[in-house]
Amino acid sequence: MDDQGIVRIPRQIYAVLFVFFLTTFAVVGQITILGKQVYDLTGREFDLGLIGLAEFAPTFLLAPFTGSLADRMDRRKLLRWAMIGEGIVSVLLFLYARSEPTSVLPIFLLVLTFGICRAFAAPSGRALTIDLAPLAVVPRVVALGSVSMQAGLIVGPVIFGFLFVAAEPLPYLASALALGIGVVILSLVSSSNVRKLETVGTKRAIRDAFEGFRFIRNTPMLFGAISLDLFAVLFGGAVALLPAIAEDRLGVGAVGLGWLRASVGLGAGVVAVTLAIRPLQRHIGRILLLVVAIFGVSTIVLGLSRNYTVAFIAIFVLAAADAVSMFIRATLVPLATPENMRGRVLALENVFIGGSNELGAFESGVTAALLGLTGAIVFGGVGTLAVVALWWWKFPVLRDVDRFSDVQTKT
Repeated sequence: MDDQGIVRIPRQIYAVLFVFFLTTFAVVGQITILGKQVYDLTGREFDLGLIGLAEFAPTFLLAPFTGSLADRMDRRKLLRWAMIGEGIVSVLLFLYARSEPTSVLPIFLLVLTFGICRAFAAPSGRALTIDLAPLAVVPRVVALGSVSMQAGLIVGPVIFGFLFVAAEPLPYLASALALGIGVVILSLVSSSNVRKLETVGTKRAIRDAFEGFRFIRNTPMLFGAISLDLFAVLFGGAVALLPAIAEDRLGVGAVGLGWLRASVGLGAGVVAVTLAIRPLQRHIGRILLLVVAIFGVSTIVLGLSRNYTVAFIAIFVLAAADAVSMFIRATLVPLATPENMRGRVLALENVFIGGSNELGAFESGVTAALLGLTGAIVFGGVGTLAVVALWWWKFPVLRDVDRFSDVQTKT
């Protein structure tokens, strides 16, 4: 707090936010090129879905351990080791890309390994910023975190698309470099021990996970917010099909694909900057449901479009709507969760929401194989609208949330 009584954001949080930019730049740029490379090798939408499944499986299987560990050790160190693992996988992808690959199996195995690292990074990274931030500035920190990640979403796919055209292995080397810089910066951030590091056995880790789930299940507002995004993202996983959309529907290559993927960051970035300057204050629950409905409508427009500009705008709008949803959820969940359970709850949330992005990618790949690109994307958008209608009726406690302060935990 300064002399005027204004609570300032600690400087080290800005360092963590820059690390978020670097990791998003690396992860999203790399996955965009992985989708392009896999689709070039096989030409099957189903394989794009398998990439999502390989990312989701570790998040789902390891959630009991990642959340429990994030609640018991220095979250900065856990995040740093996870990023080192991600960087090693990126180096291995670079070496495999240089070998002129003909099989996608090694790619899937490396994506699976990358997913293991991400499973540990997600709960520790998200909880770290909340640990370091005074409660009065949590909404601003969440908004700035969204800005940093959306910047990575914009820059990563575009830069990686150009690098892919220059030389196919280069994007993976760029990913490894960005992650390495992030590890160095993170080493300069203060520790964030929640409690003394304990040895956590399998039974204890699973019990911790169930404690986190019980807390979510017994808090209707949390359960409604997390499950809303779970099913909305599950049905709205059309972004995973962008390599096929770019190639078969729009007739553009890696650079065009990069810009399409960057439109996700552009739409979300505009919203993130706006919310960082002027965070939402009132009618939080109703706005959440409204923007998820907009996400569904935009998904339908994307599914029906055969014009690059229309597709770009549709992605921009759905990403902007999703950014508002993410901001609301990312502020509600930690504020409504006691600090000593935050890692477990955020790990489970990462399964339900972060993991649902990858599971939604798998769902989109499967439905595209069965219904075609248009059918799969339109089906997803209609499904999202149905979810919004059901949640509006089923979770009035979420719908009627007015201010963030209404849900702030006192424990």
